[in-house]
Amino acid sequence: MKHIDIIVKGKVQGVFFRKFTQLKANELGVLGTVKNNEDSSVSIEAEGCDEDLKLFINWCHEGSPGTLVNEVLVEENECKNYTNFSIIR
Repeated sequence: MKHIDIIVKGKVQGVFFRKFTQLKANELGVLGTVKNNEDSSVSIEAEGCDEDLKLFINWCHEGSPGTLVNEVLVEENECKNYTNFSIIR
């Protein structure tokens, strides 16, 4: 199990990005959280196996319909042992 923090920049708010992120995470078995940031970016904490996280990061570069991703920043950190994937409002 590995933990990564992801920041997604671009047109990622107001396009259901968080909901689609949760759906993709659930599809891949990735655990963690997603939330909007004040600077119009989105923060994701994700935990899973290497292969699932690679697929998840690749998806973050594309995003949901209506999304325009300019940048995806990824940093590895210590596991927090999430039990699901939730949207933080």
